[in-house]
Amino acid sequence: MPTAIADLRKDYTMATLDEADALPNPFDLFARWFDEALKAELPEPNAMTLATVNAQGRPAARIVLIKGVDARGFTFFTNYASRKGQELDANPHAALLFHWTELERQVRIEGRVEKVSEAESDAYYRSRPAGSRLGAWASPQSQVIESRDALEARVHQARAEQQGDPVDRPPFWGGYRLVPDYFEFWQGRPSRLHDRLAYTLSADGVDPVWAIARLAP
Repeated sequence: MPTAIADLRKDYTMATLDEADALPNPFDLFARWFDEALKAELPEPNAMTLATVNAQGRPAARIVLIKGVDARGFTFFTNYASRKGQELDANPHAALLFHWTELERQVRIEGRVEKVSEAESDAYYRSRPAGSRLGAWASPQSQVIESRDALEARVHQARAEQQGDPVDRPPFWGGYRLVPDYFEFWQGRPSRLHDRLAYTLSADGVDPVWAIARLAP
């Protein structure tokens, strides 16, 4: 190898994250950062790592796409029988990570996970391209399959059964919403002295109250 892995490093100099920049509600700061990622035309700024834990405490992580965010939480969609779906059934808590390399930023989000309503899952499913709707019917996500040819055969079978372009959502496919109780905003800084601001949700009162603290890098 021309360069040793241990010698790969980058100094972060683009921006700072001060307490004065910390909006009272982390959803608002996330919206600001996400908008800046969109304006920077980053590749797939909506891509996030989803980390789950199974009933035996074994963690797993994968990249998924966020499909909605509002005051209720962060929404994504998948096959309920997939590995992530089974793990969320066993342990309905998860963590998300957005990594916007070009902006030298990360956002970590933790909380409990719940299924969205059937109406919400139906609406999103019908908004998907026809091929993606068909794929949801055809793919036994996370299960072992014989070959790519076997998957293609399942697609042909699903197309015949659904008469080409399925309108109705598979009952085993739909949305989850992560309801956050923790955010961490990370801005890279020189000499690895990064800025980290954590928001922790307080359970006191009717309205949510977020406590803000600076973490050591």
